[in-house]
Amino acid sequence: MSGALLVQVDHPAPMVLRGGFSCEPGQLVALVGPSGAGKTSLLRVIAGLMVPAQARIQCGNAVWCDTQAGQWMPTSRRHVGMVFQNYALMPHLDALDNVALALLDLPLAQRRDKASAQLARVGIDAVHQQRKPQQLSGGQQQRVALARALVRDPQALLLDEPFSAVDQLTRQSLFELLAQCRQTLNIPIILVTHDLQEARQLADKLVVMDGGDI
Repeated sequence: MSGALLVQVDHPAPMVLRGGFSCEPGQLVALVGPSGAGKTSLLRVIAGLMVPAQARIQCGNAVWCDTQAGQWMPTSRRHVGMVFQNYALMPHLDALDNVALALLDLPLAQRRDKASAQLARVGIDAVHQQRKPQQLSGGQQQRVALARALVRDPQALLLDEPFSAVDQLTRQSLFELLAQCRQTLNIPIILVTHDLQEARQLADKLVVMDGGDI
């Protein structure tokens, strides 16, 4: 079981990031603010994709980053699931292999079995599991991306404006999917959005960012 995600950062340039927040297991925190506020940059710091000048990031008992103590855990060891705004699916792989790609430490048959089970949980049936991203709708691609983020049983889930590229009807079905997932996920979930209505509908807590200040 995951513990709370604690974030404290002080990064002066080129993108200012300053402040902190916490997210408890099972809680969904929405990072809200205008474009350019630093929301995605903060998510990248949490995931280990950006090195901050000063920060302490801890998830449960695991210290992911403590610049004062000289500690830095690479992304591969942070056990974090991330869903990108553009899905970041491999176009030459079908849905099943896109998800299995996150399980390279397992034998091939086990990778595919686990990937198929996770895809089924997010509503992708066996037929669509064999299709490549360009053969899937935007909503289906987002489900594949979510399955890939969850298949490694992450300690935290980071969502970078995951609903911005789909229509309103699809967005609502994805909201419902996220609500269903939360019933079984006892991990911190961070959602980046600029849509206050979306944040109000989904989040337990809002963290407002403006000009890099949290």
